[in-house]
Amino acid sequence: MSKNWQRPTRRDALLQDREGAYAIARHVRMTPQKVRRVVDMVRGMSVGNALDTLRFAPQAAAEPVYKVIASAVANAETNENLKSDQLFVSQIFVDEGVTMRRIRPRAKGSASRILKRASHITAVVEPEANRGPIPPSKQVVTKRLIDRSPLSTKTSTGSSESKKEA
Repeated sequence: MSKNWQRPTRRDALLQDREGAYAIARHVRMTPQKVRRVVDMVRGMSVGNALDTLRFAPQAAAEPVYKVIASAVANAETNENLKSDQLFVSQIFVDEGVTMRRIRPRAKGSASRILKRASHITAVVEPEANRGPIPPSKQVVTKRLIDRSPLSTKTSTGSSESKKEA
């Protein structure tokens, strides 16, 4: 490995040369699986809509996600001089943190392991002007419904013919 290689800064890794801000909450004592359910709801939303959605979400993970997005917005206003009403959540993801292992006594002197998982939540907010088209890999694809109307039937050759004859 060459000696002049440097790891990119966190800002370079998240934003490159675009304007915006980020915030990270580390060691949040909730499982990443539960936090990802909440994070998936707000990804791509405008900041105002995302905060409103999280304020009224019933999941317990909504509170730390709300705080991370609010912190990213405050960072954007303070450090980048951006307006909060022009921002959207461009990236938000959850990484797995440290897992604390505990034991629970069981029958006949044995023990079961309890895994107390933690999460790292990262949120990136950018101005709406930076929003580009959604890449095909991120687009939601809906399945096309099969035509099950009583007007079409299958014949023995597999082609579809209409029963509708006037």
